[in-house]
Amino acid sequence: MDKGCPVPCESRTHTVAAPHQNSRAEPNAMAARAEEGAEASAASGRTVVCVTGAGGYIASWLVKLLLSRGYAVHATVRDLSDEKTAHLKRLPGASDPQGLRLFRADLLDGGAMAAAIARCQGVFHVATPVPSGNLTDPEREMLDPAVTGTKNVLEAASAAKVRRVVVVSSMVTVEINPKNWPKDKIKDESCWSDKEFCRNNEDWYSVAKITSEEVALEYGRWIGLDVVTINPALVLGPLLQPTCNTSCQFLIYFLKGGPDRIRDKLWHIVDFRDEAPAASGRHICAPHSVGARDLLRLLKRMYPGYPCVNEDSIIDMDNHAPMTSDKLRKLGWSCRPLEETIADTVGFCEQAGFL
Repeated sequence: MDKGCPVPCESRTHTVAAPHQNSRAEPNAMAARAEEGAEASAASGRTVVCVTGAGGYIASWLVKLLLSRGYAVHATVRDLSDEKTAHLKRLPGASDPQGLRLFRADLLDGGAMAAAIARCQGVFHVATPVPSGNLTDPEREMLDPAVTGTKNVLEAASAAKVRRVVVVSSMVTVEINPKNWPKDKIKDESCWSDKEFCRNNEDWYSVAKITSEEVALEYGRWIGLDVVTINPALVLGPLLQPTCNTSCQFLIYFLKGGPDRIRDKLWHIVDFRDEAPAASGRHICAPHSVGARDLLRLLKRMYPGYPCVNEDSIIDMDNHAPMTSDKLRKLGWSCRPLEETIADTVGFCEQAGFL
């Protein structure tokens, strides 16, 4: 990754406000602008790719990596305000006229997604609807947006004749009570979580992720589109966006301590900076596995000055066999040590004032 982060002139980072889904004007002027920009990038010799949900934790680092590799990036966000996109505009290479183009695009707006993906050669679908608060209608608020959003991205990618779509899924599609999977058998890419078990437990995020990944892979097989999925574990590492995400909050809670009881669950962890190759189908990114009690002991050893959670609050549990990332390792994937990932994450949280 590039060292340093020069601040570009924001006016040179192109933004495209895609029309609201109720707009029916044809031809779409915004889509035309997107195609013109993509054509300019292609003329400059750059490969154009789209990243959905670009303002988020994983996606913002992906945008940074792609820019550093010389790609032209179409980045979709729901909100073009500086509060949500300033960290993207500051990335090295973002101010280049053929560097970063920001698109306001909701996953449910097929026209907006089509405008962002127009003339792209690859798509990284990272965006996932994550409603805040309790769901009153899970189908409408969580499942429909996730599945319909994925379909909109795939249909736009197919229309644009992209070379490959990479869908960022999750470990939750692999590890949750898989049917007919022996408890002591290592979980690989052929293992699927039990969707109905998740539904019965009202784990709507996992239901949405499982369904979306199924839809993506099935669509790719049906239409002949090259679709691969990435199944990351708990993702740690420094942040680019200004807000603290759920993964970092998990680590912060262990360091600060709190009243809640914690199960001695086996946690799988990956550093998003460990770039993963992809061949075909699914790819589990879970190089490290550590129980809650062992993680606590590691944190106490690394950070004796923090109060940390009380070890007595950790409840024993019977863990199943872990997941494996052998498929990626056979492709040459290597990962940094867990201690390095934790040190970089905690160091960032301290500098940002989260700790």
